[in-house]
Amino acid sequence: MTIETPAVRPANACFSSGPCAKRPGWTPEALKDAALGRSHRAKIGKAKLKLAIDLTREVLGVPADYRIGITPGSDTGAVEMALWTLLGARGVDVLAWESFGDGWVTDVVKQLKIKDTRTLKAGYGELPNLGQVNFDNDVVFTWNGTTSGVRVPNADWIPAGRKGLTICDATSAAFAQDLDWPKLDVVTFSWQKALGGEGAHGVIILSPRAAERLTTYTPAWPLPKLFRLAKGGKITEGFFEGETINTPSMLCVEDYLDALQWAKRLGGAKALIARADANAGAVAAWVEKTPWIDFLARVPETRSNTSVCLEVVDPAVAALPPEAKAAFAKALASVLEKEKVAYDIGSYRDAPAGLRIWCGATVETADIEALTAWLDYAFALEKAKLAKAA
Repeated sequence: MTIETPAVRPANACFSSGPCAKRPGWTPEALKDAALGRSHRAKIGKAKLKLAIDLTREVLGVPADYRIGITPGSDTGAVEMALWTLLGARGVDVLAWESFGDGWVTDVVKQLKIKDTRTLKAGYGELPNLGQVNFDNDVVFTWNGTTSGVRVPNADWIPAGRKGLTICDATSAAFAQDLDWPKLDVVTFSWQKALGGEGAHGVIILSPRAAERLTTYTPAWPLPKLFRLAKGGKITEGFFEGETINTPSMLCVEDYLDALQWAKRLGGAKALIARADANAGAVAAWVEKTPWIDFLARVPETRSNTSVCLEVVDPAVAALPPEAKAAFAKALASVLEKEKVAYDIGSYRDAPAGLRIWCGATVETADIEALTAWLDYAFALEKAKLAKAA
């Protein structure tokens, strides 16, 4: 049997779930105005950092009374800042349905050792029972499970009259999914995800309720300098005006500004969400007609439109031992990388074996559509090898 090579290649083969594809048309020329060799404390540095905060607010539609700050350590640094500075005032419910959520469980239970903690977990492909969450407690959750492709369908499960804070890791949701700001007290993300920025920086957004916690509660544990957002019961307001705690990369800041300005030109969050939806829709149309592949997330309403996770369900492959199934999925990714049509689309190391395709707004739908033909091609090649070996 002859396996025909697809005629069309994706124009951009970057489908990694972080760092993600640069915006369409990006070139290094976009960074020509970066404040290189200048202090981030100088007027030019402060102005660019403040502009990054202001454009973040504008593009995402963040309410005017929410504070926005730039953190070190990507989204992980932003989440850790929130957990270490805000938790401990009351009990905590931690939700986890993939590896990063599991990491926050470890932080709350084993590192901070908050005794009054409830953990609500679900396996890959599912959500925990959101109706069981106790909002008298603080609640920690990921909006979109980057390694499982499962997201919360909306924020209807969060009450307006909650007593605790909602702390939301939104790193693969921001700029691609509709965040319900009145229901969220802390939101974190990194710009290396949905806007394709360079790594190492995070963003933390605090509601007035979260800000009040900063001024009325002091954790029992020592706080590293990188996490300190308040002193003597007063918020360090400069942090939320661009006076970062540590030294940021002004090259990365310039790249983020370029991505934000591109997003603004498109029409802001709504336009970005529409692009991600179109990309995820192209994958869904292919999955619908392709018997060998399926979504890891079984419920359509909870399927991510960014980190789209897939598993091989072909009977011959599904019958293989776990190690062999994992090897088959890796082989698919290797074929595509060798052909230079898709880079870094293997599933996350802790997730079930399969594929993960980034469908955020910086990816073009035509490239997703071209990729699907190559996925079929890679499967045909590897399935033929499997049959021959049998």
